[in-house]
Parts: sequence; C-alpha cells; structure tokens
Amino acid sequence: MARAAVKKGKKGKKAQKAAVPPNGVDAGEARPPMTAKEFERELEPLQVELVKLQDWVKATNAKVCVVFEGRDAAGKGGTIKRITDRVSPRVFRVVALPAPTEREKSQMYIQRYVPHLPAAGEVVIFDRSWYNRAGVERVMGFASDTQVRDFLDHVVPFERAMIASGIILIKYWLEANQEEQTRRFEDRITDGRKTWKLSPMDLESHSRWYDYSRARDDMFAATDTPDTPWHVVDTNEKRRGRLNCIAHLLSLVPYNTEEVQRPDIVLPKRQPAKGYVDPDYPYRFVPKRY
Repeated sequence: MARAAVKKGKKGKKAQKAAVPPNGVDAGEARPPMTAKEFERELEPLQVELVKLQDWVKATNAKVCVVFEGRDAAGKGGTIKRITDRVSPRVFRVVALPAPTEREKSQMYIQRYVPHLPAAGEVVIFDRSWYNRAGVERVMGFASDTQVRDFLDHVVPFERAMIASGIILIKYWLEANQEEQTRRFEDRITDGRKTWKLSPMDLESHSRWYDYSRARDDMFAATDTPDTPWHVVDTNEKRRGRLNCIAHLLSLVPYNTEEVQRPDIVLPKRQPAKGYVDPDYPYRFVPKRY
C-alpha cells in the first residue's frame, strides 16, 4: 500500500496536511453534551432546508450523490436517517449494498455500484460505497494489495466522469475516537434495540483500529483532490456531528440560488355524504394498550 500513497503523494499533499490523527479526531474543547430537546430544535430548520433542496432537485433535474464512509460505529446510519427523515424516498434513495455475489465478484469492481448512481431529479446516499475496497476489503483481506492499488489509481477518474455527467458528488468520512467507538460497541452489546448492529465483522474491526487508520490515510492521500474532496465530520458527539454534517451538505448544493415557489394551498371542501351512513361493521380494532 505504501506505493499507492507515494505515487499519489503530490495530489494528496493537501489531504495529508489535514489528515486526522491515528486515534481519531480530537474532541476539542470540552462542551456539555447537546440535549435531545436542543438537537430537535436545531434539526427542524435544517430539515426544512432539505425539503427545499428536494424541491430544487426535482424542478431542475439535478443529480446528487452523497457518499458516507467511516469506521464501524462512526455514526453513518444515524446521520443518514436524520437527512432522510422528512423527505421523499422517491427523491432521496439510500443505497447500502450487501456483500457481492459470486457473479458480482467476477465483474469489474465498481460495476455493481453504477446502476445505483442518481438519475435526473434524484439524491442518492451511499451508506458505504465503492470505497469498501480501500477500507474493509483491504483491512479484512478480501482484496489483494494489487487490487487495492488498482482501485486507488482508477477511482478518481471514475468520479471525475461522474462529475462530468452532471452529478454533484459529495464524500463524507465520519470520524470518532477509539474510546467513543468502544463505548458505542458496548452499548450495542447491552441495548436490545441495537444488538442487530453488532456483527462478527464489527468485533474484528474493533481490534484493527490502526489497520483502518493506515487504510484511511492511504485512501485520503490518493483520492482527496480539489475536485473530489473528502469532508471529515467529527462524530464524537453524535448530535452535533449530525447537525454539522447536514448544514455542510446544504452548503454544497446550490439549491438556494433559485428557490422553487410552491403555490398557495387551500384544502378543498369535502364532498356531500349523499345518503352515506357509517356501516355497523365489527372492525377488528387494535387493542388500546397505551
């Protein structure tokens, strides 16, 4: 892997200067945790703006692709959930591909991601992406050093082709430190609502912190360019990290250059009953337990 980092060193010079430390981003100056009430108050106006962005994407036939990467338990799923909570799934699509099939393994590596790229009027969010090859596949030994080097050599031209086709490409790396990752894994062990999130792969990744750090550093050096940059989100505190990420995402899409005007809406009157009578039918109502 060192060869890939050296070969791309000049292009990745700026990225290396901004690289996060091996232990993860520093939490910075101590601040009191944001309460759920504070979080919801700040989140609401951001979600209103996401609806405006959605209207703009539909009206202008824009194509937006957002990539989320990071270590396990960095907060990708929770951030994506807050982005998509109040928008239409017909416009905002989340792609989280499973392990490749035997047929997909025989294809060009990036081929299985291409059908999921956005068409006109769509925002596609990748919960992990083609960068699996530079991350989990490298660390867990699912890809050879040669395959990883080839990927790092060719992924930026692929992304430039996406951009040339009109896609707005935004890449996020979510970063939490070792202590926070451990705390979240322990929470998944004890919280019955989160046990599904903990897999044998997660446990393995917990023990390979520095392997992931090296993989991340090489990935940044090769693929963090002025036109295909990585944006690092500090997610040591989930709530602030989510808000910061959404606000930044909104700043990168030019939806407010021409705000889509919605017509004034007035609810129509209901039709007359014309003799309709509610039936005396034994509806099977759900028991009122709460």
